[in-house]
Amino acid sequence: MPTALPADLTIRQLASTADYDACVSLQRATWGDDFRELVPPALLLVGQKIGGVVAGAFAREDLVGFVFGLTGLRDGRPVHWSHMLAVAETWRDRGIGRALKAFQRDHLVASGVERMYWTYDPLVARNAHLNLRTLGARVIEYARDLYGTNPMSHTDRVIGSDRFVVAWDLRVPEPPPDAGNPPLGPLGGEVIASEEDPLPDIPAVLVAIPADIHLLKDADAAGAARWRRATRRAFEHYLARGYTVSDVQPHPHGDGSCYRLERKS
Repeated sequence: MPTALPADLTIRQLASTADYDACVSLQRATWGDDFRELVPPALLLVGQKIGGVVAGAFAREDLVGFVFGLTGLRDGRPVHWSHMLAVAETWRDRGIGRALKAFQRDHLVASGVERMYWTYDPLVARNAHLNLRTLGARVIEYARDLYGTNPMSHTDRVIGSDRFVVAWDLRVPEPPPDAGNPPLGPLGGEVIASEEDPLPDIPAVLVAIPADIHLLKDADAAGAARWRRATRRAFEHYLARGYTVSDVQPHPHGDGSCYRLERKS
């Protein structure tokens, strides 16, 4: 079922020089004029030629969001890697990110692709809720400093480019937009929110993240770096011991959110 959009928006594949140039401009507006990983117009075009997706959300003629990914083979089966998604700042929190993902999913399913992968920063709460709760993707890996000396954002330059790698099974139908998020499971387990907190051997733990890591980075870079170290320590510890990331939820005792990690039975 298609995702609801504001009445003045449409989503379609990029198809002209003006579209590709607008995508480059939105990349710069999102990640900065000195963004080293900018995808140029020629690569956007070529990506489409080999089964990739370069789709945009348009307010009349203005590009206000886009998604870009490439299709390839993994273990002999076609898969898609979604590399970039951005929404113009004044258009965020209006369902555009979800709608772009839905468009991307529908295009891939029609092409015979059954799985999509992408990465996101575990400390970005907005993306955590979109990826895990709204879309239903699952975390398959914690990658420390994935982009190394070529960070993908200003925040990466301050606290490093750690990422969750997630997988999305495209065969599972997307829930209708008015269904809301699935109900919260029971909160349980100890909250881990600092480098000093113990890492208990219990069936479920909650790993806290700040409400807005970008604002925190601007106001307190050292504090943002402490969040990175604390969460990295917890995620690497528990994922190495067979725990899975089962949910992300509002913090039970304050601001921010918590990931719920559960030990496999």
